[in-house]
This record gives sequence, C-alpha cells and structure tokens, in this order.
Amino acid sequence: MPPRLSSRARLNPAPRPAMRGRMAALPSRRLPPPLPYAAQVEIFSRFEGAEPAPETELEYSNAFTLLVAVALSAQSTDIGVNRATRALFEAADTPQAMLALGEEAMIEHIRTLGLFRQKAKNVIRLSALLIERHGGVVPSSRAALMALPGVGRKTANVVLNAIWGLPAQAVDTHIFRVANRTHIAPGRDVEAVERAVEDNVPAFAQTRAHHWLILHGRHICQARRPRCPDCLIRDLCPYPEKTQ
Repeated sequence: MPPRLSSRARLNPAPRPAMRGRMAALPSRRLPPPLPYAAQVEIFSRFEGAEPAPETELEYSNAFTLLVAVALSAQSTDIGVNRATRALFEAADTPQAMLALGEEAMIEHIRTLGLFRQKAKNVIRLSALLIERHGGVVPSSRAALMALPGVGRKTANVVLNAIWGLPAQAVDTHIFRVANRTHIAPGRDVEAVERAVEDNVPAFAQTRAHHWLILHGRHICQARRPRCPDCLIRDLCPYPEKTQ
C-alpha cells in the first residue's frame, strides 16, 4: 500500500479567507469526514488504472501558452478556449510574440470567449511583466504567478502542476462537486477542498489528483445528472442520490 501522505496542512495551517462565488459556501450542516485512507487508495488506484497519465484538456505547447490558455478559460469551456487559441498560438506562443501581436489583434482571436476584452488586456500585460520580471520565463512560484494580471490561485496551481510537476490542486467547480459528493475531500469552499485534497489523497496520486477529479466531474459525476451506472468508483461513493 502506498505510504500515507504527510502534508504541511496537518501542522496547524493558517486560516485562509473563504472565496466568493457559487462554490463559496455549502449549507451550514456538519461536513462528513473524508473517506478512510484505504478507500482513498482504492479510488485513486482505479483512476490510475483507467487513465495512468491524465492531462488537461486545454491545448498548449509550452509553459507560456498553458498560462494563457488557463487564464482565458475563466467563464469559458476548454473546447471554446482551444478553438480560439489554435490560431492565436500559431501567431504568438511566447511573451515577446504576444506583445508584438498586440491587444487589438489578440481580441480578434478570442472574441468568441467571455470577457474577451479584459482577458486580452490581461494577457498583454502579463506578457510584458514576464519579460520585465522573469526574463520571459514563466515562474515556478505561486506568489510570482499570482502577481501577474488575470492569474488567480487556480490558474497558478494548474501551471505549477502541469509544468513544474508540483502537487498543486487547482480546484474548480468539477473538483469541488466530486470532492464533496464522494467525500474524498469535503470542504465548504474552494480552499478548504484544496487543503482536504492535500491532507487526504494518497501520496502516489497527489500530482495527478486534480486531473482525475476534473475529468471525473466533467464526464461522469456531472452536476445535474451524474452518470452513476458508468462510474468506476460507484461502490465506494456514499452519494445518496445516485442515478440508475
């Protein structure tokens, strides 16, 4: 059996402010305890057996294009982002090339995405700051990433995980739902779920957990009607409203 994860979050973590938005608050009833460690190992072993090397569904060719793609994905689907960025990244796949392309030209590439004007402004500004502060290289520090325009904690965690191989958990609406339905990592808000994943998911799964949970939420454990008959962890899931 893989060793139990020893997490920094067990050592009296400092409280973090609750995030706002539709994932910010569950009802005030008491949260269930996380699934036992043996069940967590079994769940993530099954995920690993089905998909040993899960990856983001966003298309990218380097750290910069991943950073841009994730920043553009807010209030947009991965399919929509990929459709917009294919031509964009052919035209500009480095901070220098993006600056040369300019904001107005970028707007034409991403006009189909929500908040496209603000997103274009942010990408041009973050491209300039990457050159100014980091020599055009995407940094490996969460703080440095979050200091860039349009880059929040989730975007930073995606980059830290996918590019630098760190066990950073990018909790989106899919992970939040799956973590609470399955009791893998119960939490009332996004950062509580992030800490619960760090605390409870086995060590062997930490760098891949967020990919598995996103894919499971997107394709199986869907919001309105989960596909429980097709779920490979159905027998381990305590969700009381399973579909038939």
